[in-house]
Amino acid sequence: MGQPSHAENAPAGRRGGETWWRSAVIYQVYVRSFADGDGDGTGDLAGVRSRLPYLARLGVDALWFNPWYLSPMKDGGYDVADYRAVDPAFGTLAEAEKLIAEARELGIRTIVDIVPNHVSDQHPWFRAARAAGPGSPERELFHFRPGRGETGEDPPNDWTSQFGGPAWTRLPDGTWYLHLFAPEQPDLNWAHPAVRQEHEDILRFWFERGVAGVRVDSAALLVKDPHLPDFVEGRDPHPYVDRDELHEVYRSWRRVADEYGGVFVGEVWLPDSERFARYLRPDELHSAFNFAFMSCPWDARRLRTCIDDTLAEHAPVGAPATWVLSNHDVTRTVTRYGRADTGFDFATKAFGTPTDLALGTRRARAAALLTLALPGAVYLYQGEELGLPEADIPVERIEDPMHFRSGGTDPGRDGCRVPLPWTAGAPHAGFGSREEPWLPQPAGWAAYAADVQERDPDSMLRLYREAIRLRPAFGDAHAPLTWLPAPDGVLAFARGDGAACLVNLAAGPLELPGHVRPLLASGPLDDRGRLPQDTALWLRV
Repeated sequence: MGQPSHAENAPAGRRGGETWWRSAVIYQVYVRSFADGDGDGTGDLAGVRSRLPYLARLGVDALWFNPWYLSPMKDGGYDVADYRAVDPAFGTLAEAEKLIAEARELGIRTIVDIVPNHVSDQHPWFRAARAAGPGSPERELFHFRPGRGETGEDPPNDWTSQFGGPAWTRLPDGTWYLHLFAPEQPDLNWAHPAVRQEHEDILRFWFERGVAGVRVDSAALLVKDPHLPDFVEGRDPHPYVDRDELHEVYRSWRRVADEYGGVFVGEVWLPDSERFARYLRPDELHSAFNFAFMSCPWDARRLRTCIDDTLAEHAPVGAPATWVLSNHDVTRTVTRYGRADTGFDFATKAFGTPTDLALGTRRARAAALLTLALPGAVYLYQGEELGLPEADIPVERIEDPMHFRSGGTDPGRDGCRVPLPWTAGAPHAGFGSREEPWLPQPAGWAAYAADVQERDPDSMLRLYREAIRLRPAFGDAHAPLTWLPAPDGVLAFARGDGAACLVNLAAGPLELPGHVRPLLASGPLDDRGRLPQDTALWLRV
């Protein structure tokens, strides 16, 4: 297949032309849980294709797909065995190409997920490395090392896995290999030219099939200190996070993307805003996820600080901010905002945390309007538009390796990955499965079904759809945000052509200015026309 021109690669989307990504609404599709087209209990590409009209009505500009590649599914598809093949559980490469084309005809672009830090232990490279033995060229593509101790019985260093436990696994031949995640996910050696060339080829492969962009998983972890030293708190540079050599990798990727008019969004978790912004320089990644905003508690002062800091750290490099409330790794917004601690931290996840879902839902509705009014791109995780809560998964049905690597103390991430409810009166809430879906749906899940919400003018679905429709009133990504005078506990700002957003996080109702021309509210005003607590309002000023 030849390389398309930029014009061929870019669908006629709803907003933006070449810079569509700067202010897009991008919907995250976790394929396994979106819709089941063949009834086998697992979501698939056929299911997504059947729901494209729903996504078009929602008004989104693009779809970001979690990995759909061939995988043993030891980490939900983030253990990739073949980047050029679609896993049979999801469909075929031909179906993926058809999905990309059909979405494009509806004005919806496609973003695929790349996992460059590691591959599956079933990937041909790793299988060859295991078979070739110590000292072989095949093993140079990974991080193999002899162990420490008298007989090599101890790991080569003290690094720990992101999923808990040591970051090393020993093979029967006595050597150890590095995995910053699960043992089934060996880390690649990014100092090796073949690794870099392979990933550039993978990017071309998918750009040539019409994708508009690529999301980069664990983007700051690829390059390791070649000496693999023990971890020392505070040592700079870090032995495997945010190393300077990474930037040349992304410069080479950017040159590939520019050939196709493609874009990147990086998963970059860094506390240092200056170093974070380096990834967004004009010749590197186009954008990166804003985890500070997603993790921020429901608190007016802290939200305003987070918004200001986000805009300030993007300004020097001219990159657009991104805003996201939830994703496939994070406790769902409705549940998180209904807890005493409304922030998010992987280290504090625990079973049995009390939640007030009514309170969480009210706050989540207000947060939706806040997020969609901010300058930049918005990422919307599937099911957030339905107001789905985090599900309690029976322990015997949990699949997430984070749960098992924690010794069973971490509930894992499966609670936000439960199959979506589409039709209230159908088996499994219309997910499409003949048998039990891969993860169980909680009792009462059908109450959140899309068809029920379609008929309810006050539903979360109808709120999101209307907000996305009205969002252009706030201008494009270049329309500045101006804070307006407001009482403590209230966020108030203006953007675009006289549009303003008010969010009341204070303890009491907010008196509105005179001659208000409302555009949209997350909930009803009180009987005196005031904005209640935990409610947002869009208006003309």
